[in-house]
Amino acid sequence: MPCVQQDGYERMLTIARLTLVDAINNRLFLLALAAVIGLFMLAVFIGELAITETRQVQAVILASALRLFAVMLISLFVITSMVREFNDKGVEILLALPLPRYAYYFGKLSGYALSSLLLAVLVSVPLLFFAEVGAVALWCFSLCCELLLVIALSLLGLFTCTHIIPAYTGVLAFYLLARSLEAIQLLSTSPVLESNAWPQEFMYGMIAMIALVLPDLGRFTNSSWLAYEIQPAVLLPVLLQTLIYLCILVSAGLFDLYRKNL
Repeated sequence: MPCVQQDGYERMLTIARLTLVDAINNRLFLLALAAVIGLFMLAVFIGELAITETRQVQAVILASALRLFAVMLISLFVITSMVREFNDKGVEILLALPLPRYAYYFGKLSGYALSSLLLAVLVSVPLLFFAEVGAVALWCFSLCCELLLVIALSLLGLFTCTHIIPAYTGVLAFYLLARSLEAIQLLSTSPVLESNAWPQEFMYGMIAMIALVLPDLGRFTNSSWLAYEIQPAVLLPVLLQTLIYLCILVSAGLFDLYRKNL
């Protein structure tokens, strides 16, 4: 039994390494580098239009754009690469070997996680021109946690939908809703909208129920961290939510993978 487990771990590491090589071969990091340079130049240009706090404005604008770009890029890469493996029967060939499905899943997850780590570091480098090193490090760490959740969600969406467009659309919808949920809650409780009508109460109840289920991504990778002095304690809710929702997403992804007839 220990030999079998050790062999499973070795194959899991091999799958992770091949996944990272696939990211390199698909020019993932070259595309990210080109986008980083373009967004950096755009932030410099916009910052010149600011009257005061030029560096803070540039940092916030660039960080917001880089965050959204990194999320969209890593999600698209995960979904398209997995769809290609399914279409090429690569998944069926691997699972036909004496390889546990959990080893395949965690191998892919580890490879994508390592790719997202490199991507997060790459998009964080230009922020060093506008913000302190400590603030950029906290922002980069939070982005890694956010991308890890997006990867697990992308794998779950693909195992459920098995097609690129529904899976990618579902991931983006989930992400945008989780990211803007706090603002939606504030709008639903606004005194301007306050009334005793049952549609208003029903809407508020539905939003409150959704808020209990979704992660509060509004606390992740906040651009204001780069403009004002912050404490490392801001990462505590980020870490806690990452651990909780990562366990949920991984469990759901493994369940979908095991129930597939491959």
